[in-house]
Amino acid sequence: MSKKDINTKEIIKTLFKNYDGKFSKSLGIELKEKKSDEIFKWFLASILYGARIGEKIATNTYYEFEKRNVLTPEKILKTEWDGLVEILDVGGYVRYDFKTATKLLNIMKIIQDNYDNNLNNMHEAVSDFQDLENKLIEMPGIGPTTANIFLRELREIWEKADPNLSSFSEKAACNLNLLKIFGKNIKQKRKNLNILKEIWNKNRKKGYSFSDFEACLVRLGKDFCRKKQINCPLRTFCRNPC
Repeated sequence: MSKKDINTKEIIKTLFKNYDGKFSKSLGIELKEKKSDEIFKWFLASILYGARIGEKIATNTYYEFEKRNVLTPEKILKTEWDGLVEILDVGGYVRYDFKTATKLLNIMKIIQDNYDNNLNNMHEAVSDFQDLENKLIEMPGIGPTTANIFLRELREIWEKADPNLSSFSEKAACNLNLLKIFGKNIKQKRKNLNILKEIWNKNRKKGYSFSDFEACLVRLGKDFCRKKQINCPLRTFCRNPC
């Protein structure tokens, strides 16, 4: 085993020592069985995480939806605008409450009318990963960031869910010398994704998936690489210290 292989294994080991993988898992959402209600829960959480707002606030707001059992398109529509604003405010989502309430109602109407309240139907209707991303981004208020958050944790669940790496995961992987350059075009972005997939396949951690590995990199990128924090838990592996 080469020194590089040993370092890669240690990097992955240290990542999972500090982070527990997928965001959906930390919320108690189980995607593995492709159940429509669980996939929708993650979609709702992804919308909340997709805004320029703190992760803790987005998490608290999701839990407020869960506490009130407002976790289906039907129940969100039934809650109506005022009720949604109240949930968002209690969760701490005050800055985006009006805008997000309107967005949620518009999106739920599309899911109801076009996909019979089941996002699995959207996946079945598209031709490939790009078509799937486009269908999401066509929804009012769903941008590339939200689509990426949602789809990256469905890679092993939906056959056509295969988005490019987020800027956070790519930056973390570059800092750790798992990738050599940032993806500045589609071709390079796909190449970087495939490189990380190959690294994971050679260094899998039992009980986890590539989506967990990717989520760990996202968390590292957000928590340390972006903020250039000096107490980064992966600092000893970093070629460009945080």
